[in-house]
Amino acid sequence: MRCSLRLLALLMAMPACGWTQSVQAKPHFVGSASCKRCHEAEYTGWKQTRMANVVRDPKEHPDAVLADFTHADPLVTFDLKDVAFVYGSGWKQRFFTKRGNDYYPEPAQWDVAKKRWLPYHVEKGTDWWVPFYGESNFERPTGPLCDGCHSVNYNIETHAVTEWNVGCEKCHGPGSAHVAKPTRQNIVNPETLDYVRGNDTCIQCHSQGRPLKESFAGKRYDWPVGFLPGERLADYWQLEELKPGVTNFFQYADLTAHKNRMQGNDFVQSTMYHRQMRCFDCHEVHNNDNPRLLLRKGNALCLKCHAPNVQNPAGLRTSVSEHTHHAEGSKGSECVACHMPLIAQTIKDNYVASHTFRFITPTLTEQANIPNPCTSCHKDKTNAWAREELKKWNTVSPWRVTGPTM
Repeated sequence: MRCSLRLLALLMAMPACGWTQSVQAKPHFVGSASCKRCHEAEYTGWKQTRMANVVRDPKEHPDAVLADFTHADPLVTFDLKDVAFVYGSGWKQRFFTKRGNDYYPEPAQWDVAKKRWLPYHVEKGTDWWVPFYGESNFERPTGPLCDGCHSVNYNIETHAVTEWNVGCEKCHGPGSAHVAKPTRQNIVNPETLDYVRGNDTCIQCHSQGRPLKESFAGKRYDWPVGFLPGERLADYWQLEELKPGVTNFFQYADLTAHKNRMQGNDFVQSTMYHRQMRCFDCHEVHNNDNPRLLLRKGNALCLKCHAPNVQNPAGLRTSVSEHTHHAEGSKGSECVACHMPLIAQTIKDNYVASHTFRFITPTLTEQANIPNPCTSCHKDKTNAWAREELKKWNTVSPWRVTGPTM
């Protein structure tokens, strides 16, 4: 009897040890709409951004179509009625057609700024994945090559997604546990992560690289399959190898990005990154108030940290106009004009900003053919002219603005 009582007492205590305790369900994706109830301001703001509207069905959103389908063009060999998704609205617009359970890019794209049709076809000797796919666009599905970044929870086996576009859980991770019982501990907040993992949240899509695993079910993927916010991206993804002195599809000879979607490749080289700045110290994805999702407009953003202040090691020692040698309020006096030149190609003759924050000198242009901000703006002037002008600047080091590199 005594043994039976001891056994009974032991059995009664077992739940505390986990014997009958139910296994906690692994969080799963629930979609951005689930976040709106508690985070309405953030949700509403995000909903207006390009992040939330990267790909759209033109049948549901006819206003998404920016391209001119009313005039015949030899490049346009498809009809808008055959387009399942319109991709992009900022610099370029591409068109995806569905075949089977995957999507394929049509061979023409719309130049938004210049309002013209251009061919779209990734050529040999460019992206790393090209040799593993056929020549035609219709042998290059967007699933392995694009959709992992343009959706939440893309399933490489079923090709299903929780939602298209860059939804809340793309940055915050699976939200089922948080929706069921909101706490700070059961959702990823990039703000609370260390600067490496915080930046990885953005770099997962804003970088050129390839997965550490060579292939999945025989296919090569151009996005970090399996990565979730809060994890180390380096456990899934390697950035494209940069080679000093080489100019190619990805880079200029000084390792600055030559093409778009390399903001992360640029940023990790920068002093800003090494000082543990995060992408979201400058960008805000929850509202559309400022261009490029910036927290502030123009120089006000940079001066948040670099204001003239002798006590601030990162601050200017002069006024902005004295530092830039351009009139206050002019294009040449914008911080980004010199430190973030538009040199990374996104589509023919259209460029996005460098994110290394290095000043590219006229000498470096002569030596390695890397565009510098002086003659990119003063198109009628020469590199020699720019170098001589910079020598006159006594507010900065002549060795840094006229030499080969910074």
